[in-house]
Amino acid sequence: MTGTIVIFGAVACASAGMPRQPVAADAPVAKSQVEAVMSALADDSMEGRMTSSRGAAKAAAFIAQQMSAVGLVAAGDSGYFQRVPIALTRRANGQERLTLVTGFAALDTFPADHRKPGVNVVGMIRGSDPAVSKEVVLVDAHYDHLGVGKAVNGDSIYNGADDDGSGSVSALEIAQYFASLKVKPKRSLLFVWHVGEEAGLYGSEWYTDHPTVPRDSIVAQLNMDMVGRGAAADNTGITKAGVRYHGNPDYVQLVGSRRLSTELGDLAESVNTSEKHPFRFDYAMDANGHPSNIYCRSDHYEYARYGIPIIFFTTGGHADYHQVTDEPQYIDYDRMARVAQYVADLATKVANLEHRPVVDKQKPDPNGECVQ
Repeated sequence: MTGTIVIFGAVACASAGMPRQPVAADAPVAKSQVEAVMSALADDSMEGRMTSSRGAAKAAAFIAQQMSAVGLVAAGDSGYFQRVPIALTRRANGQERLTLVTGFAALDTFPADHRKPGVNVVGMIRGSDPAVSKEVVLVDAHYDHLGVGKAVNGDSIYNGADDDGSGSVSALEIAQYFASLKVKPKRSLLFVWHVGEEAGLYGSEWYTDHPTVPRDSIVAQLNMDMVGRGAAADNTGITKAGVRYHGNPDYVQLVGSRRLSTELGDLAESVNTSEKHPFRFDYAMDANGHPSNIYCRSDHYEYARYGIPIIFFTTGGHADYHQVTDEPQYIDYDRMARVAQYVADLATKVANLEHRPVVDKQKPDPNGECVQ
């Protein structure tokens, strides 16, 4: 199909990326590696990674190269890539926008210059127990951002270091951690880097509607979006009543952790207390009826709508959100490495459970409107 050829031509021509430094067996996530990979993914050469752009294709190729170097098994529909049918459409007011369409046959009905397919990037680490290795714990982030826009103080590239370079890099380092383990967890680990989150959760909607593994094999989804800030100077959140608040040295927000599975939320707490340096979890943004509606605004909800237990991890908002100033030099790499290791430890706990996390809450309608 024409649209598919265009995006894979762009991916094939993209930069091969940076070599990975070898790590010792069972080595924890390292700040130095997190910082090195971030400097590449959030570099100006990625052109802000806007969905369906040349920069996004370069970013997808970079992530795939890193996955290959780590040793992940390709788990897309085309090697490490899963094709996502996106087209440029026109609204009633004349404005153009990217739109997820129903499939590649539908995409081929658009004029060639309106076919803007993207790719999710998907890889797996096989579990060690044949009895449950066909089940997966899914770890994910989104790699797209806002691209190039109006210059501010001479800078027009929206690098998206925190949003969501931080989650994307963390997922890569978690994959590296699992690849280095001498003994793998019982269940498999599936890693997905979604495209199109900023445009409307397109990559995660397509993946959950057209998964590359059986949907019912996904026992939990752990989503990281903006996990590189959270300082006391950052306005990280707002209460349901409208009171703004700030981060702290151990700050992490959790959203959705008990909305489908009380057990998964409890596991998140118990794993945290066992860490050498536990986090202080903030649940304020997860309140029912919160006007920010954050439960519905990142890729985790596309999994939750199918009844898959999820947790959304973030270090919250800050003044550089969706600004050209969301740059690598403002990331707290110590905290980011800690978050990545914590998520890896939680994924290990879930992957080694004797049973799937119990879903004890009502499942939503997969085709209904998200309600926080």
